[in-house]
Amino acid sequence: MLTLKDATVRFGDRAALDAVDLEVAEHETVCVLGPSGSGKSTLLRAVAGLQALDGGRVLLGGADQAGVPVHRREVGLMFQDHQLFPQRDVGGNVAFGLRMHGVGRAEQGARVAELLDLVGLPGAGRRAVASLSGGEQQRVALARALAPRPRLLMLDEPLGQLDRGLRERLVVELRQLFGRLGTTVLAVTHDQGEAFALADRVVVMRDGRIAQAGAPLEVWQRPASEFVARFLGFDNVVPATVGGAAADTVWGKIPVPEGSGRGEGKILVRPAGVLLRAPEDGLACTVEARTFRGSHVAVLLRPAEGPLLEAECALRDAPDEGDEVGVTFAATEVVVLPDERR
Repeated sequence: MLTLKDATVRFGDRAALDAVDLEVAEHETVCVLGPSGSGKSTLLRAVAGLQALDGGRVLLGGADQAGVPVHRREVGLMFQDHQLFPQRDVGGNVAFGLRMHGVGRAEQGARVAELLDLVGLPGAGRRAVASLSGGEQQRVALARALAPRPRLLMLDEPLGQLDRGLRERLVVELRQLFGRLGTTVLAVTHDQGEAFALADRVVVMRDGRIAQAGAPLEVWQRPASEFVARFLGFDNVVPATVGGAAADTVWGKIPVPEGSGRGEGKILVRPAGVLLRAPEDGLACTVEARTFRGSHVAVLLRPAEGPLLEAECALRDAPDEGDEVGVTFAATEVVVLPDERR
């Protein structure tokens, strides 16, 4: 459905997009993640035609989009701030794209009613935009973007202004809706949880390039670099010398998965792989802090040497701040990271 080939956008001497290659299959939902300035929003704007390329190509359905204006690209756009028309009611907002495409009034009414039902706002066509909650406005913006049946739906931080509980509820509904409609989606977000819950495939960007792309579980379990690991919130990363079944680190010997390469590099230990033991067993640590995270407790540990370690455990098993504990490591939660200097 969508292909980017060597897509490049420059602002002065800086490449906001640096020869990016990306494909999005029909009916696939791809979420692009990255810190501020990584190029994710520029990528979205380039696909939409809102940002001209300095090099490379954007193809939709195999057709080069060079010179094709925004309104002829058959893409739907949904922004973080909704951008609804306050002077129009809900139905008028949803029908806007249909009117621009010359759709008759009767067909407009049927399509608006169908979409409002799909997004969970049946019968809301006559309501004023100002009377809607933030979540309801987001649903209207989605219905408006879907109304002309775009080949590609693009979402820019779609749930960014909503509170956490509403975001978590809507992201599940969105995934189910896109599945029912067979919509092809390219979304940009800074929220890892949102991306991993919504996407069939996630793309992590850094400095205008793709740092890693893959299925959510693959990227989560096997970050391709220290940058990706830390961006995903994993801070247990240390230099290591890997040899055989273990790695030598400042935290002592840490078991690594079978078949790991040998040599100098870095390893990641996910918090679930930091196992709390009796003080005399394993690496001696002091509990620096603990934070309730809903389903578990994050425990910050200070070893005698090296950086702090993060572990996670059930609330009933969480030690108190100031306690002395021992730590061992589970090889299944250890990732040997590629050497980024190569």
